[in-house]
Amino acid sequence: MKSCCESKSGELAELRASQGKVLKILLALNASMFFIEFTAAWWLGSTALLGDSLDMFGDASVYALTLYVLHRSVRERALSALVKGIVMLALGVIVLGEAGYQALHGVAPAAHGMGAFALLALAVNLVCFGLLWRFKSDDLNMRSTWLCSRNDIIANASVFGAALLVGWTGSRWPDVLLGAAIAALFLQSAWQVIRDARFELREAKQAESVQAAHEQDASSQAPYAPPSSCATRSCCAPPTSAVVVEQTPVSSDNSSKCCR
Repeated sequence: MKSCCESKSGELAELRASQGKVLKILLALNASMFFIEFTAAWWLGSTALLGDSLDMFGDASVYALTLYVLHRSVRERALSALVKGIVMLALGVIVLGEAGYQALHGVAPAAHGMGAFALLALAVNLVCFGLLWRFKSDDLNMRSTWLCSRNDIIANASVFGAALLVGWTGSRWPDVLLGAAIAALFLQSAWQVIRDARFELREAKQAESVQAAHEQDASSQAPYAPPSSCATRSCCAPPTSAVVVEQTPVSSDNSSKCCR
């Protein structure tokens, strides 16, 4: 019968393999949608659609980074989540800047094309959300990935709503205001991911310090091993040979001569 630890190790390996397969699918979907939406956003002149395409690019980068640290330590996974939070923060700032530019110099985008690409992105992100649902509580990385997918759905639905308003009013402001809202959502999510990652990094550092202290205590309490005989003398030195002094017996004639 396998031990509990062996069983848990097998379950963890199976979980990581399942996560890896799902993340590869998500990476392919988001990378493809980035190129589609980015091209459509410039063609249609939509700030909200451009922000959504940058979101797809950020998600593809996030999935690639998550795949890299999938089988690594808790500390490395926390560092990955921190990088993801910084990427989300940067995307939020980019979209916010673009919304400000369009507010001053932009024109109303083509509403029909904007709505069509928003629905396509929404369908893709609903598939991603469904694939990630059962992994959302596994660890920090998978939770942050699930949060990204949830934000994508909100952004896609908002882009479609903005397209309807642009078509109805003929104004650029629904598109501009939505771009600013997407930026605010990204900034909030980025702060949440960065905060959680920093907390997990602190816990990982404390765990490493405790483990190092335990290892040091264990080494200091190890039984003393006396030095071997080779340590007290050279093992290469030849053994000292005994010197035997042979005394020549004194003859009786010589002794009698001395006494005479």
